[in-house]
Parts: sequence; structure tokens; C-alpha cells
Amino acid sequence: MDNQRTSTLATVLCGPILRHCDQHQINIWFVSQCQLNELHLQLRFNDQIHTIELEAKQLGHIKLGEMAHQYLLTVQAPIALPQDQKLSYELFTADGQPLFSPISDMCYEGNDAPHFVLKSKIDHLLHGSCRNPHHPSKDALVTADQQLETQLEPSERPALLMMSGDQVYIDDIAGPMLYAIKQVIDKLGLIQEQFIDANIQSSSDIAYDSSMMYLRDSKLLPHNEFPIGFHILRWYHKQPTFTSRLSHNHLVSLAEVIALYLLIWSPELWNDIELPETLPGLTPKHKKQWQKERDAIIKFKAELANVRRLLAHIPTYMIFDDHDVTDDWNLSAKWEVAAYENTFSKRIIGNALIGYTLFQGLGNAPEKFTVLTSQINDFFTAPNSNKQDRLIDELLQFEDWHFHLNTNPRVIVLDTRTRRWRSEINLAKPSGLMDWEALMEMQQLMLGQEKVIIVSAAPMFGVKLIETIQRVATYCGLSLLVDAENWMAHQGAANSLLSIFSHRKTPQEFIILSGDVHYSFAYDISVRFRHCSPNIYQICCSGIKNQFPEKLLPIFNRLNGWLFGHFSPLNLLTKRKRMSIRGRRPNGHKSNRLVNFSGIGVVRIADNGAPSEISVMHSDGSKTSFIEPRKKSE
Repeated sequence: MDNQRTSTLATVLCGPILRHCDQHQINIWFVSQCQLNELHLQLRFNDQIHTIELEAKQLGHIKLGEMAHQYLLTVQAPIALPQDQKLSYELFTADGQPLFSPISDMCYEGNDAPHFVLKSKIDHLLHGSCRNPHHPSKDALVTADQQLETQLEPSERPALLMMSGDQVYIDDIAGPMLYAIKQVIDKLGLIQEQFIDANIQSSSDIAYDSSMMYLRDSKLLPHNEFPIGFHILRWYHKQPTFTSRLSHNHLVSLAEVIALYLLIWSPELWNDIELPETLPGLTPKHKKQWQKERDAIIKFKAELANVRRLLAHIPTYMIFDDHDVTDDWNLSAKWEVAAYENTFSKRIIGNALIGYTLFQGLGNAPEKFTVLTSQINDFFTAPNSNKQDRLIDELLQFEDWHFHLNTNPRVIVLDTRTRRWRSEINLAKPSGLMDWEALMEMQQLMLGQEKVIIVSAAPMFGVKLIETIQRVATYCGLSLLVDAENWMAHQGAANSLLSIFSHRKTPQEFIILSGDVHYSFAYDISVRFRHCSPNIYQICCSGIKNQFPEKLLPIFNRLNGWLFGHFSPLNLLTKRKRMSIRGRRPNGHKSNRLVNFSGIGVVRIADNGAPSEISVMHSDGSKTSFIEPRKKSE
């Protein structure tokens, strides 16, 4: 390791990020380049300063590498924290030095420390998914930061930021990002690991030059396959486990995963990262790809100071989707068998899940991870392959990734990846996004509530034409090719979900927040032929830094309107025939219902739990408002 270069690292390498916060508890996540002891947190509100000496168990310290120490401060407030007013916070070291406020561009103008607001009700929130660093669109989190800077009054502030999946793309890494990841691994001394049944013996053998760049799918990833059949002819072909067409630079080692998270959230490490204009030995095709990705990455890192400032000033919650681990993660039972029976592919998936736990899952509900945190600490204290395999086994069996917030309205965040309803007819068919037991747990959390907000990575009510294409592809044995996973793809899951919405004891107002699909839309939904039907609002914002192929979406938009518009009789042939679904008009457009422009979703909520505003703030500063459908009298 280059000691001279590591000595230039800032104390705080990444963060702070505000995680779960309520009147009684504050969670603050960050990574430092050295171990910190005898810390105390200072809270300032009502013109008073409250100092809390932090015990070791409150620090949530995990040593990620020689020069990387993760902290998740879980602090019980000395008194009930006030709502609807500004609360400033700062962390001090044993010698009285502040950690956060000296960071460049950390505070908004007029403030000497980061701050946040605990809202007494969720009247305003931000949401989105799918943030890909090398996508050419701008980062919508920057737009959210710029908007937050203008919201000076506590009443104007959003209550929370909900990230509904694909916060990272483990299976789609730009060449320059992979090159930067290698430098971070070396600079911070991140852990190395041994591999079994792989082309290499350990993570230290991974090459980051042109001999492997954009070639991981053929030279490094495991080649285990499983049969997929065409239903009519019973013709079978072999399907690789890692099918993403973008998996050329799929991350493999745990150190790579850790480095990626650090690079996507904070600008500090980028200061010493070198990105050459090209790599010697690249083919002309890959050289052109490198240069295009390098331009996008340079723009991405230039905006990270805004992203860091945003995440330090608003409570942030996260849930995984597929790309947080890998593209086809648990899509079908056959995929699961092929993936987890191969030692190397299981390790790759497990490493991504460890990364999610460290950087995303722990901060949502720390009390759920007490046992796992102990095991994680034991592994990182003295890492070896046996401990890593045991930790991965525990994470793969863990069934408590979902969580809820006892807010007004209640927020229920769903795990649609690890509690699948596997197909009983054909193990190669897509699994339901949640099994019966998980759906019943969701229903129990809704009973007795007048209004709820549900967070589902995939839309519960999606674009029917695209779902139909996925169904046809599944019938042809091509479910993995088109990512054929939606709530209606599995008969049992679909019927159970629709029955929950039709149940007379479920809430009157449902807001469903989703992402995943790389475009945005909003639907107003009710139960047909029922007096006092619940009001359901399917709101999808995707992506924060990603978009659907520009030439395809207008075609799908037009065909979906023709074939499955509100008055189309074809709706009576679908599983959701009991539901009346009307698309909201983006900026009042007569026929369009889908928006293909990266942005951050904004939802304002009335006292009765219905949305008073559904919009998307785009990364170029423009805004799309989804106008509610015309009434029959119109």
C-alpha cells in the first residue's frame, strides 16, 4: 500500500448519511479512514445543546479494511425530539474536533452544521430508484439537493427519501469505475478472499487491465447453466446463471462491492483516483466504450458533493431490487438451484448481499440485525473463507429485510426478492414476488389503518402491454431474457394481492411507491362495481440516473393505450379485471402516460392520505406533474 497517498485521505471517507430517525432514536452512517473512540454527538434544537456520550455498542463499528472503518451510530435521544422544527447535529472526537461540519460543501448556506426535520406526519416525501453512475443522464439526487436548499422552512421539507431499489448496479460496472474500484481496494487495504471452483484462486488474482476489462462474463464469471424449455415443443436450451447483457464487468469480490458503495456516495475518494483516457490493449470497440463511460463517470463524480449533502440532511430508507445483487436474482426456482449449488456463483451473490447489509439494510431498522451484526463483526475482525461462507448462509436464510415505519401514514416497505412464491407448475417460470406468508404479514400491518404507503420495488400495477410481452416470452422459455417478473406473473401471488386490496378491512387510501422499470407513471385505481372502494394510487419513479431505451418506450406507450386503455374490453381478460385502472396524464398530455426522463419523485399527501401532488423533478431542472384522470362528467 502507498502510505504517502493514504495519509492524504480525509478522516470521513463517506457520509454522513441520515438513516432511520424518529423522536426517540437517530441513526447516522459514515465511514472513516481510522478508528474513532470516545465520540460524542451534539444535538441542537430549541436554542439548547444536548450532548450525548456514545458507548461502544452505540457506535456500530465494523472494520472494513486497514483504512476503512464503518460506523452506524444508533443513538437513543435523551428526551423526545421535537417535531416540525430544525434539529442540528454534529459528531465530536475525544479531543473536541467536529467531524462533519468541516467537510467541504456539507452545510446549506446559513448553517454551521448539518440538520434535519422530524415531520409529525408524512405530508411530503421524495422517492426513486435505479441510479447508474455511467448512464449519460444527470443525477437526479443533485436536483433533490438543490430543491432542499431552497426549502428553508421546516414545513416545506420532505419527511423522508425512499430509495426503492437498484441503488447500485453490481452487475453493470463501467470500465473506468472498475479501474477506480481497484485503486480504492489498494488505497484502503480492503480484505482479500479465497475462491473455490473459480478460474482464479483469490481476489488478489483478479486482473484490472485490458486482458479482463469487459471480458468478465466469458473469462471470470462461473459458467454454470440450467435448462429452460419452450412449452409447446418441449425444446430445451441452456441458460447461464448470470444473464445480464451488461455483466461484462460484474463485480465478484467483497472488496469490489465495498469500494463501489464508497465511490457512488462520496466525493472524497475520487480526489486521488486516476482515470486514464484509455487502457493499452483495448479493442477499438472497447476503447470507444471506455471513453464514453469515462466522460459519464467524470460528470458523475463532479456532482457527488451535492449528493452527500442531500443524504446528510434527510432521513433516508432503502430496499433492494435485482441489480443491488445481480440481474436475475431469485427470478425463478431453477435459477436459485443453479446459482446456489455452484460455490463461486453463491459467493458472488453473497458478497453483494453482505454489501447491501452493510451499506443499506442496517440503517433501515438496526434492531433487526443484532445477531447478524455480531457475526459480521466477527468476520471482519479476522476474515477467512469459512466465516465468510457461514455469514453468506445466514444472510441467504434471513427473512427480515422488510420493515415498516410507524408514521402517519404508516409506511410498509416490502422485500420482493428473498421471500418468493415459487411456481408449482414449472420451476423455470418466474416466481411470485412475495409468498403467501409474506403477503399475509403485509396485510396484518395494514389492518386498522385508514391510510398506508406501500413501497414495492416492482410496480404492483404495471404497464399491461409490457407484462403481456413478458408473459409470452415466459411461455417461450425466455423469461430471463426479458426479466419477466411482475406482480401478475404468478397466479397465486396475483390473486392474493388483489384479494388484499378488495378486503373490506384494509385501508381506504393506498399509495404504492415503485421503481425498477426505468420510466415513470401514475395510476388511479379502484375496485370495480363496489360501493366505497378503496382509493389506490400506483406511483412509479424510475430512474434516478437511468432511462428506458428511447426508441422503444413511445411505441409501448401508444400500443398500451390502444390495447389496454381504461375502456378497452381486453382488460376483462387480465388477472386484474376486478380493478378499474386509469393513467394520470403527464403535464396534462392527451395520450401519453409514460415519462422516459430520469428524475426524483415527489409526492405530497393530503390529511386524508390521498396524494395532492404526484410529480417528478428531472435532472435538468424541469418537472412533470401527473394530472389526475378526467371525471366522467368531463
